[in-house]
Amino acid sequence: MTNSVKLTDVKKSFNGHEVIKGVSLEVKKGELVVFVGPSGCGKSTLLRLIAGLDTPTSGEIHISNKDVTYAHPSKRGVAMVFQSYALYPHMTVADNIAFALKIQGLPRAEVDAKVAEVAEILQLTPLLKRRPKALSGGQRQRVAIGRAIVRQPDVFLFDEPLSNLDASLRGQMRVEIARLHAKLGATSVYVTHDQVEAMTLADKIVVLNAGHIEQVGSPMELYRRPANLFVARFIGSPNMNILSVKVAGAAATTVTLETPQGLLEIPRTGVVATNGDTVSLGLRPENLHVAADGEASHLKGHVVLIERLGGETFAYVALKDFGNDPVIIKLSGEADLHNHQEVGLRVDLDRAHLFDAQGLALGQPLGAAPDVGAGHV
Repeated sequence: MTNSVKLTDVKKSFNGHEVIKGVSLEVKKGELVVFVGPSGCGKSTLLRLIAGLDTPTSGEIHISNKDVTYAHPSKRGVAMVFQSYALYPHMTVADNIAFALKIQGLPRAEVDAKVAEVAEILQLTPLLKRRPKALSGGQRQRVAIGRAIVRQPDVFLFDEPLSNLDASLRGQMRVEIARLHAKLGATSVYVTHDQVEAMTLADKIVVLNAGHIEQVGSPMELYRRPANLFVARFIGSPNMNILSVKVAGAAATTVTLETPQGLLEIPRTGVVATNGDTVSLGLRPENLHVAADGEASHLKGHVVLIERLGGETFAYVALKDFGNDPVIIKLSGEADLHNHQEVGLRVDLDRAHLFDAQGLALGQPLGAAPDVGAGHV
């Protein structure tokens, strides 16, 4: 398969410390795959290995069916967009984009035609005669992307390209990168620590932790069916609420949980657990609701903080006898709540998640239907 990237048991050590621990992964032609994870998890190192800026300690890297494990970066058919724009300050936008083509010795007319085409795609045509100091951060990043596009590589590599932009520009550039990928259909690997970027841009997300892959899948597959507590906490904003409970009974399609406030019966399939086991109950903020007056509730507590963001409200509720950490509830912007208010909470039980003592997912929530188009390793 051309324009694909395949990693086979790739490892990388620095001074005897293993930072990439046997990663195997395939990025298929036309996919935009996002590496996401906390600082120090190895995502940028993995990108540098694909680019050829670092050499793996062991394992193989194939790009477009060619073994490039030890190939020079210029022989891999990749173009990289870095966190820093790295533009030549004395050159115009046109000259920055054209630089690699001029180094190749292409005819001037061909270079001008390619630059004009890329400038049109990135809406840079009116800016071609400007120098970088006369551009905004978002415009500079578009020039850096244009410099990569004009080379027509097999694979695009993005190393946290939006992290230097303010929040508003990051949102705009996310949209532009998504549109660009839809237009070009280019195979792309994108690194970010921002799970919102990952969720909004990716065809497939690779969640990394301490040098190994925790889970691979489409954004909604990871959101609906996290394989473990690490993925459950990392994917989703605000974070999933996690409550410690005990198993009181398990049947074919239900699990009964003992909580400090009584029993909860969770629709669940495929759970293997023993009565008395301590497990983690995971509840997304949007799957918790304030019970109306007189309405039955699953949990009770009091409001300790209200965050009003306009179109939505986040309420932090301390549950009675559950410890000090409040749960977060996602409500409409008009929600009528106040601090210290006593509330009952209803839970979307069919959307609940369970994790065992090792943090691995227990069975499948009945409300999490299979995700069409989910990614595959």
